[in-house]
Amino acid sequence: MTGPARSAPRLFGRRSWAEARRIADILRKETIGGALLLAGAALAMACANSPWSAAYEEVRSFTIGPAWLHLNLDMATWAADGLLAIFFFVAGLELKREFVAGDLRQPRRAAVPVAAALGGVIVPAALYLLLTRNVDGAAAGWAIPTATDIAFALAVLAVIGRFLPAALRTFLLTLAVVDDLLAIVIIAVFYTSDLALMPLLVALVPLAIFTVLVQHRLRSWWLLLPLAITVWALVHASGVHATVAGVLLGFAVPVMRSRRAGGPETGPGLAEHFEHRFRPLSAGVAVPLFAFLSAGVQLGGLNGAFAALSDPVALGIVVGLVVGKPIGIMVATWLVARFTRAHLDEGLSWVDVLGLSILAGIGFTVSLLIGELAFGAGGARGDYVKIAVLGGSVAAALLASVILRLRNRVYRRLHEAETADQDGDSIPDVYQSHVAPLDHHVDHGNRAGRHHPAHHGRGNHARHGQRNKPV
Repeated sequence: MTGPARSAPRLFGRRSWAEARRIADILRKETIGGALLLAGAALAMACANSPWSAAYEEVRSFTIGPAWLHLNLDMATWAADGLLAIFFFVAGLELKREFVAGDLRQPRRAAVPVAAALGGVIVPAALYLLLTRNVDGAAAGWAIPTATDIAFALAVLAVIGRFLPAALRTFLLTLAVVDDLLAIVIIAVFYTSDLALMPLLVALVPLAIFTVLVQHRLRSWWLLLPLAITVWALVHASGVHATVAGVLLGFAVPVMRSRRAGGPETGPGLAEHFEHRFRPLSAGVAVPLFAFLSAGVQLGGLNGAFAALSDPVALGIVVGLVVGKPIGIMVATWLVARFTRAHLDEGLSWVDVLGLSILAGIGFTVSLLIGELAFGAGGARGDYVKIAVLGGSVAAALLASVILRLRNRVYRRLHEAETADQDGDSIPDVYQSHVAPLDHHVDHGNRAGRHHPAHHGRGNHARHGQRNKPV
């Protein structure tokens, strides 16, 4: 009986040390960004419900930009269309990295986060549409409760889940990456109005030039930045939401290095360089400023908050985030485990998956963006959407905190095992005692730990002998 159990596929198994270091670095930056995001949202709510609320609204509505380019936009729109383009550029870089050199290139590993993300979109949308079926115009907001805000979620984990196993954190990050891809597709397909084909077609020209330059590892900002801004402006003029331009630019950047660029062809491409440069700008500036300019809404006291949450649209959003997200993720993950006969990794249980699934119901940044696209930034319904997104995200954070804290003793024990380093070589012993299933197929040995002698000869580089072009 022990033989089949050992050979069966595992959910949330341990990865290579190089990949664990890379993920830890991303999570650290996103956690700091999450703290700044919460600070921006809290400051927005404080300003909107203070004697200075009029000044706050004046800042939000202040317009700037060239009118002849149709870019004379207010500050709130600049935050949603401009600053979030940086956020989606980083998301595009991460998405391409995952599809080219990460877990999403391996169908076996990709099955769980992809299925979980799909379940986390379908079920919340279905519950929202069910609860708002008799409300005119409410269907436009079906995608609001489908997003996961990884920065907000990681900020919560930093407080209540410091010892959460690396595999669970990685699952949450990968789930959010796939969720970002689905959000991009939803925004581009369902929230594009008055499509103008000519600007969209013209945008392909600077995008193609940008692609050629980055494929040759050219990183001169004075060439790339004007091209990127031109692509963004043309996509904005086409009627497609401008953040899609950020994703397209991110997809254009090569993940792996080519021989023509010099050095080993398995080395990191320009995507890693750009990610290191722009992730702090995205997490530390763009997203917090968007939160400050978008999250502020007057509650009108407890009575006003309860009145807002009793609106069918607001109720649909809260139920979608707090109930729909965990149901969709849990059911999808269980189905994958059922049909692949996979079992949870040692020490983990389905309660842990439930806690993470509820945490994924934090849908702050993209939910607010889709809410503005669906119902506009002003008006009573727009305010109800903001209150619902804030309320649903906070409720999901609190519920997840309770569940994950109950397992803290188990997480502490797993954390001690994962970080033990008795030989003092700066690599936890657990990563040297055995190799987790599928880790020998992963290309991450070239990343964070590529210079450490312990990584040589593990077969991480052999797979790339056929790659002659950057991707």
